[in-house]
Amino acid sequence: MAEAVAEVGHARYTYRLRVSSTARAALLAEGDRCRWIWNECVARSRAVYLHNKASGEKQTCGPAQLDKMLTEARRTTPWLRGGSSVVQQQVIRDFGRSRAKAHKDIRERLPEARRAGMPAHKKKREALPSLNYTQRGFRLKDGRLHLAGGTVVGVVWSRALPAEPSSVRVYRDGLGHWYGSFVVPAQIQPLPQTGRVLGVDWGVSQTATTTSDTHDLPHAGHGRKAKEKLTRYDRMMARRKPEKGQPASKGYREAKKLRAKAHKKVARQRQDTGRKWAKKVVLDHDAIAVEDFRPKLLARTSMARKAADAAIGATKTALIEMGRKHGRDIRPVHPAHTTMDCAKCDARAKHRLPLGMRTYTCTACGTVSPRDKNSAHVMLVRAGLNPAGADGTRPPGAPLREAA
Repeated sequence: MAEAVAEVGHARYTYRLRVSSTARAALLAEGDRCRWIWNECVARSRAVYLHNKASGEKQTCGPAQLDKMLTEARRTTPWLRGGSSVVQQQVIRDFGRSRAKAHKDIRERLPEARRAGMPAHKKKREALPSLNYTQRGFRLKDGRLHLAGGTVVGVVWSRALPAEPSSVRVYRDGLGHWYGSFVVPAQIQPLPQTGRVLGVDWGVSQTATTTSDTHDLPHAGHGRKAKEKLTRYDRMMARRKPEKGQPASKGYREAKKLRAKAHKKVARQRQDTGRKWAKKVVLDHDAIAVEDFRPKLLARTSMARKAADAAIGATKTALIEMGRKHGRDIRPVHPAHTTMDCAKCDARAKHRLPLGMRTYTCTACGTVSPRDKNSAHVMLVRAGLNPAGADGTRPPGAPLREAA
């Protein structure tokens, strides 16, 4: 592996945790305290909003006011005082970031579907525990994770941490498994120069179509392969669905867990496929022009199911992170009109091309090429990359020339 030479932001390293029954009880109790603080922050924030709306005043409910609320609550409530102040303060920080993001989206007048909603109450039966510890709230000793409050858990070290972590988030997933996500400084691990560039166009028939046939990513269809099993679990849950207000039966809980396990397997398959493809692309190319596509655009179309199964968003994120890790030049390209422009003469079609059309024919120069391949070449042109050949090959060592 290449030696790291520089830092670029931060990265997360996630490991499975081995939690004893005593540690599990302590973590769940800490999660209950954090959920109570979050709900109290939501209630205070809404109360201030309604007061300002009714009186015309401009009271605030920021971290400073919520810190005072937490201090008073810990002083008067022994149950709350029994938990770690570190993780409880981080709940207020998380709430502040969530609320600030919602206010920012409102100020920028984003569409309703793209806004981050205001923080809402967390229900006991739905919210999974998630505890964030800063440096003074945890330490690593003899391969074990020691948390504030005396809780000790084992870590399954699948790989070594590259640096000292600055924080760790301990959380439980829907299957009951516990994980520890460590934040460490990200480092560039440079790769040898190849003299090649690549354009990437996202699609549905193929997850990724590139200017190089050997680097295309076909649609894996992991969700389609697991559909029969998921449908069976859905029917099991439907037959055992409890009446409103009644507790779920053991059979319903078991069917729900089997369904969650199947979904988890599909998600991991998609993630593994995307990461392996991203690694191959980054190894073979110096610069990559990527369509900055928003998968939500397909969420309300007839292709929503297949687009979700393709996991375009996760694959694009894996490519960007892999490029950053290895110091490659990743250039996002706005997707507007990429299917209408000609990669050879830059002429734009006079009408919208139907999604079912597989071949692109330029009305100006007469070039005929597969539609997605043409779009992938458009990515290169718009990103300022000027490949010498159809597959994006340049002479080794030649500079990346920008298109005129």
